[in-house]
Amino acid sequence: MLDLVFLAFIAYVLVLGIKRPFVWVLLYVYIDILAPQRIGYSLITSLPVSLIAFAAAFGGWLVLDRKEGARFTARQALLVMLLGYCWWTTGNADFPEPAATKWDWVWKALLFAIFLPFTLTTRARIEGLALTLVLSVATIVIGTGMKTVLGGGGYENLNFFVNDNSGIYESSTLATVAIALTPLIWWFTRFGTVFRPHWMVTTFAVLLIFACLMVPIGTEARTGLVCIAVLGVLLLRYVKRRVLYVVGAGLAGLMALPFLPQSYYERMATITAPSGDESASTRLAVWEWTIDYAKENPFGGGFDAYRGNSFTYVMPVREESGNTATLRYKKVTDEGRAYHSAIFELLGEQGWPGLAIWFALQGLGVWQMERIHRRWKGEGHEPPDEREAWIAPMAVALQLASLVYFVGALFQGIGYQPVMLMIIGLQIGLATYCRRLDSARSGLERSARAGASRARRKAAPGGAVAAG
Repeated sequence: MLDLVFLAFIAYVLVLGIKRPFVWVLLYVYIDILAPQRIGYSLITSLPVSLIAFAAAFGGWLVLDRKEGARFTARQALLVMLLGYCWWTTGNADFPEPAATKWDWVWKALLFAIFLPFTLTTRARIEGLALTLVLSVATIVIGTGMKTVLGGGGYENLNFFVNDNSGIYESSTLATVAIALTPLIWWFTRFGTVFRPHWMVTTFAVLLIFACLMVPIGTEARTGLVCIAVLGVLLLRYVKRRVLYVVGAGLAGLMALPFLPQSYYERMATITAPSGDESASTRLAVWEWTIDYAKENPFGGGFDAYRGNSFTYVMPVREESGNTATLRYKKVTDEGRAYHSAIFELLGEQGWPGLAIWFALQGLGVWQMERIHRRWKGEGHEPPDEREAWIAPMAVALQLASLVYFVGALFQGIGYQPVMLMIIGLQIGLATYCRRLDSARSGLERSARAGASRARRKAAPGGAVAAG
């Protein structure tokens, strides 16, 4: 029955897109994030629904959609460079078969991020994509939040829609994405046009943000706690009453403490003492190995090059016997451990060139959104037009999403995370849209100045004589 519901919805959207092909782009976003083919049980699992939506999105834009306002930008060029470089390293990978498996989804995520800005030519499309992103992730987050509140959480114990600890369904990845999208969720309470600002929209947004904050607690993902702290600090720049904000956040945190399980405290305590946690100790050892590997292989070893690592490290072990606690050190030998960091993931797989491209892609996005925010918030200029007041807050939300993602990516191998690549596409689309507005405004100003100049010449005495 569940398979039929999914297939009926997908078929309906495919038919709907015949008149409005941009809907197929949103369909692919929905399928790529939620992965209904992994949730179903029978028929949908055997159909290439993701490939169908992928082909419809590209084909619909090429054949049926308008191309007005489409521009190729510098950040899209960086994505093309990263895609080409990943293709080259895959062909020369240390482990060809695992590299080919990862390449199968990475190239789609990168190519879709390159393509996405071409379709974002209006405010309605930009908002539609943002809303689809939020609601698709919300489908997973709401269930996670409810299970957490009802007591079904715990590290590696919280079940999502699928029994697969990969992609966005990996606990730390979901926690990072959920926290990164919270500013965008709040944006819809003030500027949404699909769902107009209303107390029901605000109530849903508040509950959804609460569910997002529950994800790091329910999954006991340490990265999620770090992302919450970083977002809280970043928001200080934009709140008007900073003292009230800090006090309120502190009180909310204190009120939540009694409701947190003991396992959560024990899990979070390893943040301050990483050497005593085997997972954290392994990460440090992998990072050291990756740096040494990059010295010998500066152009990278292709996807999953970490499979060649092997290292030994010393870890303290605390043993308790009655009232006595002893600390001893043991040697741990490990091999084939993942990077657990996007920085070292890019460094090990794509070498220094790939890491440089990735850094440029992320840094330019933050800088670009900062420029848009300053340009369109109205300070130092005329107040923004009511129809343009949404632009600066949208830029802030997308900038915060990038910064939170970057912090979360420091501790996870999510350098090619599809949702965050879509955020990059959304940033590029917003920047292109603003550039068109600026160009149109400059053209009107030039026309106005030329008209005023002609009027002055006609009004001058010499001009009047010449006219007579």
